[in-house]
Amino acid sequence: MKAVIFDLDGVICFTDRYHYKAWKEIADEIRVPFDEATNNRMRGVSRMASLEILLEGADRSFSATEKEALAERKNGIYAALLDEMSPSDLSDEVRDTLRELRKRGLLLAIGSSSRNTKKILGKLGLSDFFDAVSDGTNITRSKPDPEVFLKAAEMLRISPKEALVVEDAAAGIEAANAGGFASAGLGEAAVQPLVTHPLAHFSDLLQLV
Repeated sequence: MKAVIFDLDGVICFTDRYHYKAWKEIADEIRVPFDEATNNRMRGVSRMASLEILLEGADRSFSATEKEALAERKNGIYAALLDEMSPSDLSDEVRDTLRELRKRGLLLAIGSSSRNTKKILGKLGLSDFFDAVSDGTNITRSKPDPEVFLKAAEMLRISPKEALVVEDAAAGIEAANAGGFASAGLGEAAVQPLVTHPLAHFSDLLQLV
């Protein structure tokens, strides 16, 4: 194994509460029911796919233009909330594990569908830490399509069989499998049938590489 490719949200850090607040504000504006269960269905998928999940509860249809406007407004709310983040949002376990992986000579990358990836990394104090960042700004297909991981591997100049993908969502594990990557799963991803290595803790990665 030459590299580890990490999903961002739910793996390196947790911004679920910001996503929830932003989507809840949009839902309230258009009078659509929204709760934690609906929010959980949005984990690991793109902004537009998340909006489609939200609009399942709408009592009318929305045009493509209206959907784009809602998605952009949600992102504006979310991006503003991200200003509250700081290096303290990076746990000691994650920080220490990343440093140890680096000491062992592994290439490290991010593979996230979020367009806010670089902003979040900056807030966490990780702007220049990773060897490659593949995110929502350089892909056209979101997970479970493997594009984001394949582009990360391409940036690292390695093949999928030389990298381990770390994910917390079912869509991410499906994407890793579709791309020919071994996977390590945290949370709900640990119980997915396709996951290669179920993890109880982030630091368990050190036993795999």
